[in-house]
Amino acid sequence: MVIFHDNSSDERMLVGSTIETEATDKWTDGKEYPLTRVDVSSASHPFYTGQEKVMDMAGRVERFKSRATKAAVRKKK
Repeated sequence: MVIFHDNSSDERMLVGSTIETEATDKWTDGKEYPLTRVDVSSASHPFYTGQEKVMDMAGRVERFKSRATKAAVRKKK
């Protein structure tokens, strides 16, 4: 059993898994289980929640748009 902690929604799920982790945390039953953190789970994914959510924390979209604009300018020259 492993605790999966969704960083986006702060939800936690106790699920059987073979994933290896170094972190541990206590579950509601008072027992300590391995802990892994995930960015997206069924608790935060737009398909399951019905809400659109932007997950771009690193500015990837802006960097892509910047590169595309520069490429278009070079192509025109």
